[in-house]
Amino acid sequence: MTDQYVRDLHEVDGTQLAVVGGKGANLGALSRIEGIRVPAGFCVTTDAFRRVMAELPAVDALLDRLSRVDPDDREAVRALSAEIRRSIEEAALPEGLAAAVTDALARHGERAAYAVRSSATAEDLPTASFAGQQDTYLNVTGSAAVLRYISGCWASLFTDRAVTYRRRNGIDHRTVRMAVVVQRMVLPDAAGILFTADPVSGNRRTATVDAGFGLGEALVSGLVNPDVFTVRDGEVVARTVAVKQRALRAVPTGGTEEVRIDPQQQRQPALTDEQVVRLVELGRRIEAHFGSPQDIEWCLVDDDFRIVQSRPITTLFPVPGTAGGDGGNHVYLSVGHQQMMTDAMKPLGLSMWQLTAMAPMLEAGGRLFVDATRNLASPASRAGFLEMVGRSDPLTRDALETLLDRGDFVLPLPEGNPGGRPARGASARDASAVPAEADPAIVTELVERSEASLAALRRDIGSRTGAAMFDFLLEAFVEHKRVLADPPNMQAIMAVMEATWWLNDQLQDWLGERNAADTLTLSAPGNITSEMGLALLDVADVIRPHREVVAFLQGVQAQGVQDGGFLDELPKLPGGAEARDAIEAYLDRYGVRCAGEIDITRPRWSERPGTLVPAILDNVRNFEPGAAARRFEHGLLEAQRKQDDVLSRLRALPDGEQKADDTRRMIDQVRAFAGYREYPKYNIVSRYFVYKQALLEEAGRMVRGGLLAEEEDVFHLTFQELHDLARTGRVDGGLVQRRKEAFRVHQALTPPRLITSDGEVLSGAYRRDDVPAGALVGLPVSAGIVEGRARVVLDMAQADLDAGDILVTTYTDPSWSPVFVAVAGLVTEVGGLMTHGAVIAREYGLPAVVGVEQATRLIRDGQRIRVHGAGGYVEILS
Repeated sequence: MTDQYVRDLHEVDGTQLAVVGGKGANLGALSRIEGIRVPAGFCVTTDAFRRVMAELPAVDALLDRLSRVDPDDREAVRALSAEIRRSIEEAALPEGLAAAVTDALARHGERAAYAVRSSATAEDLPTASFAGQQDTYLNVTGSAAVLRYISGCWASLFTDRAVTYRRRNGIDHRTVRMAVVVQRMVLPDAAGILFTADPVSGNRRTATVDAGFGLGEALVSGLVNPDVFTVRDGEVVARTVAVKQRALRAVPTGGTEEVRIDPQQQRQPALTDEQVVRLVELGRRIEAHFGSPQDIEWCLVDDDFRIVQSRPITTLFPVPGTAGGDGGNHVYLSVGHQQMMTDAMKPLGLSMWQLTAMAPMLEAGGRLFVDATRNLASPASRAGFLEMVGRSDPLTRDALETLLDRGDFVLPLPEGNPGGRPARGASARDASAVPAEADPAIVTELVERSEASLAALRRDIGSRTGAAMFDFLLEAFVEHKRVLADPPNMQAIMAVMEATWWLNDQLQDWLGERNAADTLTLSAPGNITSEMGLALLDVADVIRPHREVVAFLQGVQAQGVQDGGFLDELPKLPGGAEARDAIEAYLDRYGVRCAGEIDITRPRWSERPGTLVPAILDNVRNFEPGAAARRFEHGLLEAQRKQDDVLSRLRALPDGEQKADDTRRMIDQVRAFAGYREYPKYNIVSRYFVYKQALLEEAGRMVRGGLLAEEEDVFHLTFQELHDLARTGRVDGGLVQRRKEAFRVHQALTPPRLITSDGEVLSGAYRRDDVPAGALVGLPVSAGIVEGRARVVLDMAQADLDAGDILVTTYTDPSWSPVFVAVAGLVTEVGGLMTHGAVIAREYGLPAVVGVEQATRLIRDGQRIRVHGAGGYVEILS
């Protein structure tokens, strides 16, 4: 039977989301799975809801007002939502609906009890569950009551929390429709929830079952504590049986009531182990049908399970696919935590990084991961790998060691290979061995080679269009990787890293100096990133004397202007031409950079010069003329004084002359190569900007040819898809919109440092007892102690810093260098000893602690904090 307003569940499938909502579509799909029993019923379609809303013009005006309200203004949201609900509940039912519902009830048993359940079109989706936000009414008897509660379900689309959730997830209230599911009421012996993946750890092989007596709403509402069963590989591996004193039962006259459970039954499990395993097997069948882990509501009636709802678990981070599809265990590490860019990336950014990176990378949740399984397979490779990871990020190392300690996941070691792994903190190399010296002359040669390669790229790409341009880029990517893999390039990078580690290890051992290299590398020559920050001080020197220019730029900042139109207005002001020239010269050198610069789709400074205006104005306000040169000279003097002090103290030790000689050579090596450590990244983003400009020119041709709606649609296609589009002129019309929706979902996910092929997320921990109680622990990367006002800044363009402020943010990449000159210290949530933020913090002599979990949440903007750069912790002061 098919009706405009009513569809039986057996007529519904997953393709009818727009007609019967998420819950209805899922229940219809469930009813078609062999072996899955779903209580019979029907759906009141969204046509009925649409008809009601069309006859309520007052609600339309209220929705306009609601769309303009700040979602954090709870009182306004509450008042408007209540008015909308009242209007819907009091509205007359559409002609024919009452008759259609009454007929459906007669077919399913007009004397039976029913559950009347909301089913919104933006509910129980793979990208957003909206769990519990709309209403459900249980044990409803009689057609009049069913019709009344259908109106109640419609109105519940505008509960306060549903309205706020939609606003925060970018969903227009008008685009959501409400259907209603009416099902035969199940009177269960037990009920509860099955998660086919562990909702806490993310492990897809582990299922958890929450169970209680009576109706499942007692668990959902928190009325009782559930029994909890953990199932892995078809076996109950853990169970917690709660004392269940109460349950919800259906009342014969309608509705539900709370009842006390017989004391002898309170400590009995609601399910047997056999029933739990059987339920999980049903869950696996449902999971396979929907293609993702599920949150399933179930009821047990006479030892038979009925499924009353299944929705995706939307909070789990997706699992990267195994490179070989071998089905074995794999360990994936986050690339974003190494590259200081943990934000979600768009498809073009992901595919471009994959095509130009030196190692194979896998995508999940809009982020990139590398498979570390092979590095962990034997003690020989494992020890060095763990040390390298630990130098960069101790939390990732600890997560790896936690996984290895269990001994049940990483592939077995080769037979005969000595078992076990190095103890925590054990070094895989002899710290006292002096690293081999490298020739500093290779730095000049490497820079010249890179610049020549970049110039050739700019020259040769200009004449290519269409498929020929994409073919050329594939050849350019080969050159891109050749430049990065050039052995002298790797030698130069390792020279500074090895020398830094040696100095820190040996000087702590010999002299008790912690992180001595931090001072010894101050104002190292040739550092493109630190020069970038100092150069913006010089731009401020040009602007500072001209009051009208300063006032104009303050207006640009206040208006949030990002594009470069303001540069054309500057010459109209006294001193404006000089200001424009200074800014444009800066952009010529550094305009290829931006926050999150490994993502080619991010707007560069040269595309949005207004991004730099807040930093320029901070420099104008906080510094005197000539600050850049003075700062660099001060760093040189500090580094020289530290070197003299260290060498003098070493000579007083046994074998002191040898120790001093080795140390001097390592200091020379660090200073010779420290600047180059930042250059390869600058070269990468310079090449990326050339690629981007070519791709956007091609996008413009695609827009003019009617293939794309707008240029930036190319960001939501992979390089390979764009290449195919250029060749064939054909594209899936809905693909870009689906990718935009997926990107929105990815932005809300928190990427893990480590995730296994089972989906288990391990975060790691700092295992230290040398920090004060209550301090926030992190990784020490730049020595010194500083106390000041915390400025929690998530977007460089929103920075408003005063001298002495301490910057607290999620991560920093080279684009943050201009901000570093204006602060006194640095705290980040992500980072390592040799990542860009740490390198520049040491260059500028800023005490810095990185890798502080949830720093931007635990430290409030404006609080006074004390950063212990050598100790690796942050104190929040009263």
